[in-house]
Amino acid sequence: MKNEMKQAALDYHSKPAPGKIAVVPTKPCETQQDLSLAYSPGVAEPVREIAKDPEAAYRYTNKGNLVAVISNGTAILGLGNRGSLASKPVLEGKAVLFKRFANIDVFDIEIDAPDRDSFIDTVAYIAPTFGGINLEDIAAPECFAIEEMLRARLDIPVFHDDQHGTAVIICAGLLNALELQGKKLPEARIVLLGAGAAGLATMQLLIALGAKRERMLLLDSQGVIHPGRPDLNIYKRRYAQVTDKRTLADAMQGADVFIGVSAGNVVSPEMVASMAPRPVVFALANPDPEIRPELANAVRRDLIMATGRSDYPNQVNNVLGFPYIFRGALDVHASSVSRAMLVGAVHALARLAHDPVPAEVLRAYGLERLEFGPEYIIPKPLDPRLIKTIPPAVARAAVDSGVARAGYPAHYPAP
Repeated sequence: MKNEMKQAALDYHSKPAPGKIAVVPTKPCETQQDLSLAYSPGVAEPVREIAKDPEAAYRYTNKGNLVAVISNGTAILGLGNRGSLASKPVLEGKAVLFKRFANIDVFDIEIDAPDRDSFIDTVAYIAPTFGGINLEDIAAPECFAIEEMLRARLDIPVFHDDQHGTAVIICAGLLNALELQGKKLPEARIVLLGAGAAGLATMQLLIALGAKRERMLLLDSQGVIHPGRPDLNIYKRRYAQVTDKRTLADAMQGADVFIGVSAGNVVSPEMVASMAPRPVVFALANPDPEIRPELANAVRRDLIMATGRSDYPNQVNNVLGFPYIFRGALDVHASSVSRAMLVGAVHALARLAHDPVPAEVLRAYGLERLEFGPEYIIPKPLDPRLIKTIPPAVARAAVDSGVARAGYPAHYPAP
């Protein structure tokens, strides 16, 4: 079966034409008049308008619906540093998801830059083409500096999905899981294993949502992150806690929540058994979670669990976030993705899981019934309500937080 899947994936990417995306025109070009309007001399008119007012680019070009998905290939999926060209299938796949779920056009751009500053300069130089930048598959800790510097230089949203997209989905699912377990985020003891892009962004967003820093422990492959460790970079050091706990087993004793964005099979059943009553376990490593649900459920019948896999309930899948966050940001010509916009996306996604599930979603997943509960804390990726729910929340937050250059869209529902 593994060989069959490998061949099916290669065939999918190579037939009937290589790759997964193409560029198609949106205007007719069948007559001499069409040609005159599409290029010379007609094209001079929007050129003059944009030269007078750069905001006119959103009216006369596709800038407002065009995102660059950019990588240097240093952290491709779970495959590590395979080079910028090897990241192209992933970026093309991201383009497919942007188009399928939010009708956003994408140019995938693979940058073979010799160093961080060259990469940043390259992205900044091409940025005028786009309404937003989605950074992808860039290794930590470089990804943090790259995003920070680009955000400072550019006046369009710069969004590292491996950080913030993952964090949004985790936080939405966790709010619902804690609600079902009768617990509140500010009171929860949280253990987070994995101090890379996703882990640090999740810590940051959880704190913005009300989690207490002193009740959170962050771990990397060397154990608990505490101030006494000499090996911490500046990003990890922000979350160092004074504690006598040193190992994952120590940290999980009495914890309400475990979030893993690390490696497969590093959590034992005994660790899960040592957690507080009614625990929440998000084992999100792919393809092998930190602990398989069968093992965790065998020792804790009061558990709520999520993974990154589609063959278990409660899949944490980034496609629930990035297309819709960008849709909302683009529709208000946002200059950045603010923290308020991420929080808005979290709450919109969490609320949607409470609503009755449409029949078309049940059909898509071959289910007879699905309702808010321990095995449904996050909406399904093929839920058509996502496009009607998350972009308006993101757009409203963009307007309220002062990063929108256009008003709340008239075609969106009243806030």
